Amino acid sequence: MSVLIVIPARFASTRYPGKPLVRLKGAGGVAKTLIRRSWEAAVAVRGITRVVVATDNEEIFNHSKMFGADVMMTSEDCANGTERCADAIKNIGQDFDIIVNLQGDAPLTPAWFVEDLVAALKARPEAMIATPVLRCNGAALRGFQEDRKRGRVGGTTAVFDADHRALYFSKEVIPYTADSYPDDAQTPVFHHVGVYAYRPEALGRYVQWGAGVLETQEGLEQLRFMENGVPVFCVEVDGRGRAFWELNNPEDVLRIESKLVEMGVE
Repeated sequence: MSVLIVIPARFASTRYPGKPLVRLKGAGGVAKTLIRRSWEAAVAVRGITRVVVATDNEEIFNHSKMFGADVMMTSEDCANGTERCADAIKNIGQDFDIIVNLQGDAPLTPAWFVEDLVAALKARPEAMIATPVLRCNGAALRGFQEDRKRGRVGGTTAVFDADHRALYFSKEVIPYTADSYPDDAQTPVFHHVGVYAYRPEALGRYVQWGAGVLETQEGLEQLRFMENGVPVFCVEVDGRGRAFWELNNPEDVLRIESKLVEMGVE
């Protein structure tokens, strides 16, 4: 099966304008932009047919071309990454069995997260969309809770049923738990990893629906599928001791840089 990774990258982020061009220092002090690090994470994934950066900004386009990415311009009217993926495949001139949306703000995404996600979608022919979830340990859960206390979005959490169909996604920490957990202990909270794998027809339907109430309220694009009765399958992935964090706020730069150094990523 042919698999396309699209990396949506827009300049006008509400919380962090210009985020794709923010420079992150890795091991040895080497600085690379967020979009370049996200592209390097994408090309490390095995079994991928093509990787494309999709943007509406000329500066991001030219920068991506400079470091060797396959890049295309998309509409300024795309409201989120899923719409940008749909816009990209309309103009890409090639058919794919699976399209992966690897968000351009998650350079710490391990390759096996995407590989496991694609494998899960291949194994469930009835599934239209799948996304990874990572069980939080006590330390990760406290980080989420502390961010919310300070009025920051530290990440998205997910709850799902016994068949791994999502029940809800939220920027609040769900499900509620009053318990405290040691740093390495498992918790009932799952971090939603911002990667999606779609069938092409799912993307076509998505742009026809328009944003619903829950998507608008939470600012979470995947809720549009759920609001229109399309199940979102959650694929539990193994962190293998690797830290995962998205760049949502300026404060996250130091977090990600420290993890890049810890992992020895230049």
